[in-house]
Amino acid sequence: MVDGSSLIARIDQAPVVANATKARRRFGELVASDPDVAARLKALLVKRPKALQLCSAVAEHSPFLSDLVRQDPARLLRILTSDPLMVLAQAKTDALMEVAAAAIEDEARVMRALRRLRAEAALTAALADMGGVFGLDDVTGAVSDAADTAIAAAVAFLLRQSVDAGKIVRADVHGCGYVILAMGKHGARELNFSSDVDLIVLYDTERAPLAQDVEAATFFVRLTRQLVKLLQERTADGYVARIDLRLRPDPASTQVALSTDAALDYYEREGATWERAAYIKARPVAGDLALGQLFLQQLSPFIWRRSLDYAALADVHAMKQDIHAFRGHGSIAVEGHNVKLGRGGIREIEFFAQTQQLIAGGREPRLRTPRTIEALERLAAGGWIGAAARDELTAAYLYLRRVEHRLQMVADAQTHSLPEDEDALAHFAQFMGYPNRESFAMALMARLLTVQEHYSRLFEDAPPRAVVEGRLDFPEDADDRETLATLHRLGYAEPLAASAIVRGWLSGRYPALRMPGVRDHLAALVPVLLDAIARGGEPDSALRAADRFFQELPGAQRLLSALERHPDLVRLLATILATAPRLGDMIAHRPTLVDALLDPAFFGALPDEQELEARLASLLADAADEEDLLDQARRFRQEHHVLIGVRILSGTLPAAQAGEAFARLADVIIRGLGKAVRARFEEAHGRLKGASLAVLAMGKLGGREMTAGSDLDLIVLYDFDDEQPESDGSRPLHGSQYFARLTQRLVSALTTPTNAGQLYEVDLRLRPSGRSGPVATRLPAFIAYQSDEAWTWEHMALTRARVVWAEPDFRLAVKAAIGQVLARRRDPVRLAADIVDMRHAIADEKDEDRNWDLKYAAGGLVDIEFLAQYLVLAHARIHPELARTSTARVIAEAIRVGLLDAPDGQALGDACRLLHDLTQILRLAVSGPFDPTTASPALRRLMARAGALPDFSTLEAHLVETQAQVRAIFNRILGVEDAV
Repeated sequence: MVDGSSLIARIDQAPVVANATKARRRFGELVASDPDVAARLKALLVKRPKALQLCSAVAEHSPFLSDLVRQDPARLLRILTSDPLMVLAQAKTDALMEVAAAAIEDEARVMRALRRLRAEAALTAALADMGGVFGLDDVTGAVSDAADTAIAAAVAFLLRQSVDAGKIVRADVHGCGYVILAMGKHGARELNFSSDVDLIVLYDTERAPLAQDVEAATFFVRLTRQLVKLLQERTADGYVARIDLRLRPDPASTQVALSTDAALDYYEREGATWERAAYIKARPVAGDLALGQLFLQQLSPFIWRRSLDYAALADVHAMKQDIHAFRGHGSIAVEGHNVKLGRGGIREIEFFAQTQQLIAGGREPRLRTPRTIEALERLAAGGWIGAAARDELTAAYLYLRRVEHRLQMVADAQTHSLPEDEDALAHFAQFMGYPNRESFAMALMARLLTVQEHYSRLFEDAPPRAVVEGRLDFPEDADDRETLATLHRLGYAEPLAASAIVRGWLSGRYPALRMPGVRDHLAALVPVLLDAIARGGEPDSALRAADRFFQELPGAQRLLSALERHPDLVRLLATILATAPRLGDMIAHRPTLVDALLDPAFFGALPDEQELEARLASLLADAADEEDLLDQARRFRQEHHVLIGVRILSGTLPAAQAGEAFARLADVIIRGLGKAVRARFEEAHGRLKGASLAVLAMGKLGGREMTAGSDLDLIVLYDFDDEQPESDGSRPLHGSQYFARLTQRLVSALTTPTNAGQLYEVDLRLRPSGRSGPVATRLPAFIAYQSDEAWTWEHMALTRARVVWAEPDFRLAVKAAIGQVLARRRDPVRLAADIVDMRHAIADEKDEDRNWDLKYAAGGLVDIEFLAQYLVLAHARIHPELARTSTARVIAEAIRVGLLDAPDGQALGDACRLLHDLTQILRLAVSGPFDPTTASPALRRLMARAGALPDFSTLEAHLVETQAQVRAIFNRILGVEDAV
């Protein structure tokens, strides 16, 4: 008998199921291991169509939830036939009792109990959410409570162990002097369905019952590492939570646990505004809760200023611009959109509430709530925001959190980004309950644009942050003393030099600044520009870059009038000049590019391949001669490189999309120039009977992971009819000579510098026999070489081979040949040994101890790429779908087919994204190795934003942890006993 309070009786909605028959069969397979339970479930579900649809949707859409059902079908039956709140309460009780009963040496029993708690909470919350039984508070509360219980139980167990080991004299949690603070969404009890748990761990030496001669710092750091292991380590039962300790003070140089005195001292000396915002959500969850409350009380003056905190308004503006650097544009690409960090996303709603709490919370304690929706309600009640803003942002927050949770239910991954593929997005739309991609996109866009509108108006009535206190006067004949003092206060180390530069602009030193009216626009912009440049942290060098910019400008009228109308563009230009002066030089030579930045669609979807091909074809068709043709191609490339680069710097284009955009541009140029070169070549030398040509993209181009500075790694393949091996033109050539000359012409068109600059460097060394081989290779010879002579590293390189240009039939032949090579039977042990030897050789040649050498560092991109290539070569015979040229996509496929477990796969995927994001920034900003000690504050902030972290110190700590994690996975999968 099913009670009316049971979950199954209350389910009134479910995701869309695309193939009901197939999904039901899958669900039957999930519960087949327990025939009795399967029969009871079938009898229950046949009477409740919505519940049956829900279970079918789990089987169709969510590998993670499917695994939970497969592991324990009886658990599903119990959850469906019980009140979900009672299930959650009983799960917490059972876990606490099991941990309390465990012997101090039985860590395995404790880990099993905590993981069962997490699985029970996750499955219950997910089913109740999808079935319309739980609202957002219920879902986040269930997940947060489970995390609280697990952390508290683990701390209590570790304290018992410490007593037994003679490290402390009693195991009383309440007076142990050790406390865990939950931060972020966990602290607010708004935890994501599959979220990292942000913790800060503190101890008080005076309160801790330490045994004699036990050093507090060493003991509590070790205790914290044991805690992380209990919660985070993946076992056969899964894991409890991924633990993130990077919100602690200065994480790059502090231990994972620190004393309350040290923490208070740090916040008093150098606590940042973002840290004040973070502590709005802080909550003690485990250990000595009274110590945690005392610490937060002592920290209260740091978080909440006594008067209206308009002194922090400039910091708030800076935080706003770091999160969303430039003015809102109407167009948002739905595919790949990050519903947390992207425009119109969850972070903007949280920021909208938190910043106003910071400003007014000191005077109005009612505003001091950690919960976002409650904060919006209280802000409206106090008159800080209107009722419409409260209602619209609340509705958007509820919707976007639901999308976020549904994304994370798919594979238990801490992801916030929608699928990038249109078909995959359509599949996810069904998981959200929509019939198709379009209906979901329409509903999502309505929320994103609503948030964006409110967010863009945040503090619009406040004084502009570019208003400079103090005089800025630049007479033509002499420096103004008060102006020099103002420049010094702004941060200019050489105010005399800065004044001289600006006086030169206003006196018309450069041709572009001499036209009537131009200097009036410039004079109005100078305070804004000087302030924006100063906020980069190294204003003197950025101002010199601005000086070069104005010197190179052919004309300034349209640019300056645009900048005067759009102050956000001034900040964008200052960011470019401070972090990527080479990009600034390109804009200086092509000031019309600013028009593109003003286009409302600029920060939306990038132009697709067809758009690029049509535009390039039009430009090349209008070329007067061959030199003009090459110039047009170079200008086309420069323009699009600048536009992609600006998107990267503005934070509106993540690395995966940037890499694809650079590769798409290169593909179009190779094909466009290739067709033009081949047509001219055939005019002189005629055609070969049966001639076929293919250009293979290798390396970063093949993997669609290009950066602004990437070369083109190419292989050229061909074939022809042996019966007529000579071309039919006025200057005939034999087959092999014909294609060698044609290849040389193509390479020359891509590499030769002209008045418009250079297109690309081209590298042909990945062809058979490398430098010693012919520049173009006949397909049968290529197949024979790959079968009989190629080294392992050449097959690894071939995993990234992609046909960029070829006739359809020849394209299929080349792809088939590559597929056959990749699908060969290989000894995985021998293959792994070869790859490890190769990694050793690279480590001997390159210094792998420099963390900021993102490619070659231990745990860097090379490790991830080699792992992906190993997976393809070892398993493509059984899993041909692994043969993807993108490293990230190989990892995703390996997770899907079970070659990587979810934690390893997510760790590698997250590391791949982080390293590519940072690499994209660095390739735009610096020409040599990156040295964080000499990098400008502007660049350090930009990189922190690219890593989605609050400051550079946190980013650096995260990078070190990420690389260590990648290296550990590399060693484990490839069977390396010692670090490479």
